[in-house]
This record gives sequence, C-alpha cells and structure tokens, in this order.
Amino acid sequence: MMTILLLVILLVILILLSVILIRTVSFHSKQLQVDPVGAISINTEQIADRLSKAIQFKTISYQDSNQLDKNEFTGLLNYIENTYPNIHANLSREIVSDYSLLYKWTGEDEGLKPILLMSHLDVVPAESGSENIWSYPPFSGALAKGFIWGRGTLDDKGGVFGILEAVEYLIDLGFKPKRTIYLAFGHDEEVGGMNGALEIASFLKARKVELEYVLDEGGFIAGGILPGVYSPVALVGIAEKGYLSVELSVEDEPGHSSMPPDQTAIGILSAAINKLEQNQLPTNFTGPARTMFEYVGPELPFMKKMIFANLWLFGKLVEGQLQQSPTTNALIRTTTAATMFEAGEKENILPREAKAVLNFRVLPGESTQDTMSHIRKTIDDPRIVLTPSEHRTEPSFVSDIDSESFNIIQTTIHQVFTDVIVAPWLLVASTDSKHYLDISDNVYRFRPYRIGPEDMSRFHGIDERISITDYEDTVRFFVQILKNSNN
Repeated sequence: MMTILLLVILLVILILLSVILIRTVSFHSKQLQVDPVGAISINTEQIADRLSKAIQFKTISYQDSNQLDKNEFTGLLNYIENTYPNIHANLSREIVSDYSLLYKWTGEDEGLKPILLMSHLDVVPAESGSENIWSYPPFSGALAKGFIWGRGTLDDKGGVFGILEAVEYLIDLGFKPKRTIYLAFGHDEEVGGMNGALEIASFLKARKVELEYVLDEGGFIAGGILPGVYSPVALVGIAEKGYLSVELSVEDEPGHSSMPPDQTAIGILSAAINKLEQNQLPTNFTGPARTMFEYVGPELPFMKKMIFANLWLFGKLVEGQLQQSPTTNALIRTTTAATMFEAGEKENILPREAKAVLNFRVLPGESTQDTMSHIRKTIDDPRIVLTPSEHRTEPSFVSDIDSESFNIIQTTIHQVFTDVIVAPWLLVASTDSKHYLDISDNVYRFRPYRIGPEDMSRFHGIDERISITDYEDTVRFFVQILKNSNN
C-alpha cells in the first residue's frame, strides 16, 4: 500500500513538473522584431535651451485657484507661439479656459480617425523651505552635468516641448500627415484638469470627434524598479487608478489639558487612521499588473521565466514580492495614504475638533463606493464624520493591447530604443487622459524617460531633472510615432 502511495505521489510530481516545463517552453516572447530607425538631425543644444527657458515660467497649480499667477501662464503661451513658427503657421490653435492649448494639424484623409498627443503646462510648487536643498533652484532650468534641472522637466513640460519640437521638425521637413493630429496641453492637470483637459475633451466630443488613440504621460522606461527584472522595461500605461480623498473629522468638548478624557479628538482620529493603515484593502494580482509580467516574463532567464509562465502556481509568491516595495505594491491594491492632519491651537487646551485627509488610489475593477464602504466598516466609529472630496474619479477602463494603436506605440518604442522590453502597465497615479475616455477606446500613457529607483522621488520632489539625452530621445520618439501613425 505504501509503495502504491509513493508511486502516486511521484506520478503527481512528474505531471506537475511536466506542466511547469511545457508552459515555460511555450511561454513565447511578445516583443516585436523591428528594424531600428536611423538617426534624425536634431539640434540638441537648441532643444535643451528651449526647454530650459520653459522651465523658468512658474506655471504652478495651487489647490487655491486664486493663487494662480496669470502672467506666468500667459508668458509661457507667448513663449510657445514665438518659439515654434512652423506650428503656428500650419496648425490651427485654440486657447481654452484662458491658458490651455488645443492644436489641430489637419490630415489629408478625412476617413482616418485622428490621434491626440497630450501633456500639461502646469507644475506643482517646490515645497516651501526646500529651495536650498535643490542642487539647482527649482525654476532655474539649469543646464548642468548633462541634465536640464527644474520643476516640470519630468512632469511634464518635457512632454509638451518634446511634442512641439517633433511637430516643428516634421513641418520643416515638409511632412504632411494623412490623419488629423491633435495636440492638447492642459493648464491644471496637477489639480484635476477640470478647467483644462476636461474642457478640451468636451469641445472635441461636442464636435463629434472620435480619436483613434490618445497618448499622454504616465509610463516610462524603468530600470531596476521591477523585482528580479534587470533589463530596462518600457512601461506603457493601459489603465490608471481612480482617485478619492476623504476628510475624517471629530468634534469633542474643549477644556483644560490637566483634566483630559480617555481620548481626545486627536486620539480618536489617530486611532481611526491607524485602523485604516493596519487594515489595507486586499491585493488583487490580475488585470494590467499580471499582463505586465506576461510581457516581461518571456525575456527573463529560464528559472525566472518559469515562475512567470506558471503564475497559476507561483502567483502568490510574486504577489508577496510586489508587496515589499511601495512602487510595486501600488500595482496590486487600492492604496491608503494619510496626507493631512489638523488639530489643536495650544499645548494645554483640549482640541474642539480634529481633521485629517486620506487619499486613496482605487484599483481598476473596484470603485470609489467600494472604498467608502471599506472606510466605514474599518473605522466603525460613529464619532467620526466622513466627507469625500468633490474631486473623485473612478478607475479607467483597460485599453486594448491587441489594437493597432498599441502596436504603433510598441513598434515605435522598439525602433527608437533597441535595448528595452515593452510591457503594458497600470498607472498608479492620475493623468489628464481620464477626461478623454468618452472619445477614444484606446488611451495610453507613456514618456520615454529612463527612470531608476533613485529617480522616483524626483516626481513632485527635490531635484526634478531630465537628462539631455533622454529629452533628445523624447523628441525622436514623437517624430517616429507621428510617422508610424500616418503610414
């Protein structure tokens, strides 16, 4: 009997190993085989100088719109008009909501759906008091050590001016597009895009424009960010998470701190925040995150390839690894972040009120309502009032990776960057592209910036910068994608 049992166990093990090996061997590459494009003659010094000057305009978006500096925005718009004469002689231009831009480059074939390349003109502030920590002042646009330094280089005047440089270059060559091309540059992306991108998208929708694809910021060329992956990976965002901020507030009796209750308003609120941080929403290793590894996996050495070819068996192992880093943990769950706390006026007075704001980035397949239910259930304290912010968005749909549009993007990346793996990706932040979901089935998010672990903190952080080489490659990328979209 024992012999039969051992034989059965051995047979099961052999079958399991056979399945694992067969799946690994048949785990074929999804990378396209294309010829690299030849070099294009770009005046590197000139394009870097133009972006440098653009960085010097303090086009800052504040939560309080009354703080917006109109002169800085109008100055940037005038600078763009004066810097790109070919564009303003050949494309129509509309100024939307005073500071956003919509260009139309009319194509020769009206039967082809237009495309839209987009970015944003605004930036976040440099945190007060941090100016002296920067290697170069945040709005200097300094050209030093092979980089362009300053707020907006990565997020995302580099995208705006990379697109403009590419179009100006192509017009100079005599290029005429077959399909109509729109360029859309919002002025308030950093505060939700409600007056910029939303208005532009509404205008296009009212004009019954249906776009073949939209390409916005979001993805990048990642180096050393994905666990166990050492080749650079061009991450193309095929979806983005939803956005929800919720204010938690508590009111209590004020009084003297020498006679405190068991919990003050601060204590009650702190306990609630702790509950939410200790009871995160569950992980969900499906959708774009899983698809990403289906593209990356076949390019890895055999043992790692075996793991990703058999996620049915090793999925929990990979999921556990992803949870170890904030960057990758955000790919597989709705995240919880306490971002603001306000309470108390004096050290010896019990606070009458305590307020906090928590920000949630909602995973596709879930909803902001699901998140609100989780908050109520987890806190389970009637003393706490929940007030969701007006600015809330649901997760986007997942764009098709089998579409001709995705093929064009993937082809272009391989043509310009011969050393990278291309993979679909979930954008864990929010972009203006969310406003265009009603007028295109294909919405993608990618910038060809090479980003390592040390660069992630530069987005909205200290020492934001872009290498001059990356910026030159950005222009090359947009030149090529405009050509590929008009073949």
